[in-house]
Amino acid sequence: MLCSAFKRAPAVRPGFNLAVLGLAAVVSQHASAVEDFDASNYALGDWGGLRKDLYDKGYDFTIEYVGEAASNLSGGYNTDTTARYADQLALGTKLDLSKIAGWDDAIFQLTVTERSGRNLSNDRISDPRAGMLSTPQEVYGRGQTWRMTQMWLSKGFLDDTLNVKFGRFGEGEDFNSFPCQFQNNAFCGPQMANWAGDVWFNWPVSQWGMRVKYNLTPSFFAQVGAFEVNPSYLETGNGFKLSGSGAKGMLLPAELVWSPKVAGLPGEYRIGYFYSSAKSQDVYEGENGQPQALSGGDFKSHGSKHGSWFVAQQQLTTRSGSPDRGLSVFFNATVMDGATSLVDNFVQLGFTYKGMFDSRPNDDFGIGIARIHVNDDVTRHAKLVNQVSGIDDYDNPAFMPVRDTEYDAEIHYGFAVTNWLTVRPNLQYIAHPGGVSEIDDAFVAGLKFITKF
Repeated sequence: MLCSAFKRAPAVRPGFNLAVLGLAAVVSQHASAVEDFDASNYALGDWGGLRKDLYDKGYDFTIEYVGEAASNLSGGYNTDTTARYADQLALGTKLDLSKIAGWDDAIFQLTVTERSGRNLSNDRISDPRAGMLSTPQEVYGRGQTWRMTQMWLSKGFLDDTLNVKFGRFGEGEDFNSFPCQFQNNAFCGPQMANWAGDVWFNWPVSQWGMRVKYNLTPSFFAQVGAFEVNPSYLETGNGFKLSGSGAKGMLLPAELVWSPKVAGLPGEYRIGYFYSSAKSQDVYEGENGQPQALSGGDFKSHGSKHGSWFVAQQQLTTRSGSPDRGLSVFFNATVMDGATSLVDNFVQLGFTYKGMFDSRPNDDFGIGIARIHVNDDVTRHAKLVNQVSGIDDYDNPAFMPVRDTEYDAEIHYGFAVTNWLTVRPNLQYIAHPGGVSEIDDAFVAGLKFITKF
């Protein structure tokens, strides 16, 4: 999948508490590098003073690593217990061009990533004929390979009231943005890429695009974007491809973002919509307008795809007088068009708590529950395929699994071992993996750790 612990969030508005919402490790790509440098945030420290000197001059270098282990404790498609490990390495450089070249409100970002390892869901949790809708290791996916994940320039105008960003990046850096504390992909990062992944590419895949943001008030902004839809970038050998060959169309997102304070506590609310001009296949009808299961041949082609989303995050409490500690809640919902989408709607909710214990103020605790609904037309198609073939035995290899709804849940506790290392053991519950009711509900034990060098 596309989610990652290093997905970038939009610029921080004044008073928005990123730490409580689980975004402490996320780098803002729009704000200039004005925060104080703290060598304790890096395992390799200050490089004998060189790192601090470079940082003060506008050069910020990061090496970040995420590792995720998962083991199927019970249930699932294959009850043979095993463990799988997947990871991601990110090498990044952020240049503050106001310091380097005197170009006000300008940032350049370059990031290269590498993913490797194996996913538990492919042959243990879900039926390989259908596939799990989420995944217990969010860092896995989109090709286990090296990629150019970011290469963009952002420039502010009118005292950064207007901000323009152009280059190579994923839509989820700016639109439908959401943090990634959890290990299950249903609670990690922007969700649109999970349910519209044929046209919407998140980290670590990048594509040519532009985003224009306008701050209407200090707590409210609107933004629009235009991104190339180029499936060839997904191919393992094209991780550093720069040409636009293979482009199929454009994806146009628009979003309103409000960051109010409710009872003095920060929140963020996003509502957005996207339209893709790339051709997409129907999930039920054939080219002649009849059910494809009856007519055979190709599915009907549509000239567009679209979807919408709503994201809410709100801090509810503080603890021991610290605004960086306390309880926060979150909610996500997406709706996709019914003609071309495997998943037509998704909802997710949960909470996080930062600094539950006074002796461990930087630890975090989280619980999330998600419902992933398969398009009714996908369900109808599978039933009709089985009816036409005369197969009603689920164990027959030629049977097409009938999919409906998958439910995912996770509970975790994050130990802030140091400023540069967080370790999060977690327990996940997956009901009807892949939306297939014949598969036993699964329990998965996970371990996620995030470190910065």
